[in-house]
Amino acid sequence: MQLEAPDGKTRFRLFVDEGGKIGYDIFYRQQEVIEHSPLGLEGWSDRWHLMTVQQSEKNASWKPVYGERNVVHDHYHAGMFTFEGNEKQQLQIEVRVYNEGVAFRYCFPGVAGSKVRIQKDLSAFTLPAGTMAWFTNHAQGSYRLLPLEKWPSGAERPLTLQLKNGLYAALAEAAVVDYCRTYFALDSTKTNTIGCAMYEPVELSEPFSTPWRVIMIAEKPTQLLQHNDLLLNLNLPCAIKNTAWIKPGKVMREMTLSTDGAKKEIDFAVKRHLQYIHFDAGWYGYEFDTAADASHVQVDPRRNPKNDLNLPAVISYAKQHGIGVFLYVNQIALAKQLDILLPLYEKWGVAGIKFGFVSVGSYKWTAWLHEAVKKCARYHLMVDIHDEYRPTGFSRTYPNLLTQEGIRGNEEMPDATHNTVLPFTRFLCGAADYTICYYHRPELKSRLAETQNARVLKTTSMHQMALSVVYYSPLQFLYWYDKPEDSQDEPELKFFDAVPTVWDDTRVVDGAIGEYITVARRSGTDWYVGAITNNDARDIKINCSFLSAGKRYKAEIYYDDPSSPVRTKVSIKQAEVDASSILDAHLLASGGEAIRFTPLK
Repeated sequence: MQLEAPDGKTRFRLFVDEGGKIGYDIFYRQQEVIEHSPLGLEGWSDRWHLMTVQQSEKNASWKPVYGERNVVHDHYHAGMFTFEGNEKQQLQIEVRVYNEGVAFRYCFPGVAGSKVRIQKDLSAFTLPAGTMAWFTNHAQGSYRLLPLEKWPSGAERPLTLQLKNGLYAALAEAAVVDYCRTYFALDSTKTNTIGCAMYEPVELSEPFSTPWRVIMIAEKPTQLLQHNDLLLNLNLPCAIKNTAWIKPGKVMREMTLSTDGAKKEIDFAVKRHLQYIHFDAGWYGYEFDTAADASHVQVDPRRNPKNDLNLPAVISYAKQHGIGVFLYVNQIALAKQLDILLPLYEKWGVAGIKFGFVSVGSYKWTAWLHEAVKKCARYHLMVDIHDEYRPTGFSRTYPNLLTQEGIRGNEEMPDATHNTVLPFTRFLCGAADYTICYYHRPELKSRLAETQNARVLKTTSMHQMALSVVYYSPLQFLYWYDKPEDSQDEPELKFFDAVPTVWDDTRVVDGAIGEYITVARRSGTDWYVGAITNNDARDIKINCSFLSAGKRYKAEIYYDDPSSPVRTKVSIKQAEVDASSILDAHLLASGGEAIRFTPLK
């Protein structure tokens, strides 16, 4: 039995062999992407008989509350395969074949309330010989390009693959809401084969479906990122009736935990067109103290020995100036006080919460985390989840979950090469809170080097500025390690002032994994472009074909310039362009370029 994608390029075939084992393979333009591989679940029948097949097609569009584009297309051919086992057990496998890839899951339509225990997921992915994987073993890890052999551990999701035939693929999970996390691990019994390593067994009541296993397929790596809304399509529609209170924006971290420092930061936020400030760990005491009470302000003396933070006064001052306030709360306090904190924070006028040091992987904490996001929505609180959590599309259903970490970002100060891997790996599964910095480069003699955190930026300032376009995060942290006094009102900051965090359209213009990437995004009639390179300098061409045909635009170009009199070594130039223009860009080692295109009247 086979299913084809709407454009006919991808073909999924399902088999039941003479022994009753279920298997599948996937071809793209007659080239094998997944060789014959098994499907099934341990503990269920080992001999299946295909009873019925129901085929369907969907071709629709939906409008997200916010996103990388204002319309998402959802077009696929589907099959629901119903099997009966040797003990009259029933199992369904639902398959969807998109132009962008293939997704499948296991469905249990049985008697309501009946318990099903899934011990092990037997789904596997046998790749053509010579396939290479962009491997990391944890959500905040660095990446290595490895063959499908001798991995040190399981691989974090998504897992991006380079096939020897020139194609690209990525293995991912979607709709992991009430289940456990699954890593991708090498199969010890079969070469070139990746299996599903569940965090732990799961026991659920029927009817239910497992999360989706996803195989994204592309001819170029840029297409993987261009098509990353595939994971959103595999999640349920928005469950929040009134979403007017969900407002993405730019945010800056407040580190003094003092009234005076917070007011200065609010003034800076107004000046620099930010929408939020964020109180980080320590405002309610030592975050790892189980006795710490997140319903009261009690500043950790290690953060501010004066304990002079008047949070109600700060929130009032912020509101007077059109600025919202986010609060960091460790999971220790959230797990203990969630039902007390949420109505209290709404009463205080808090805009949102950053969940800190969340537990991930297990069924218990995965279910708890998503239930906590749902509860936050009841109290009009937006959410940013930090640490090892990686998204699987839940923000479509509960868009108050604006963003999440699950990325090796500027808390670790990675190099530029790492940053050029992320768009083709981590960002395939959704928004990431990378915490963009600006001033903390060694040559600027930054304050950071004098603190307990001696790490400094390994990229140019323009590389960081370009990340605000390249990296998608509806809640985008800027100036992460910076304070208002670090800024000297450099001319290029007007790009940060103007750049949005959500978009009407997105085009991944060009790029190569670990080398460089150029992304163009539209907000209203204006386009913004970010281009970054790895640790090496390179010349690139920026094709402006994403611009509206027949219109002329003013291009304001921000670029690294060692001869610039500005201390950040950034210069600005202008050009008049249209959709036929091709711009030359010289990117310094670890550098970048940012451009704003504004229509000419």
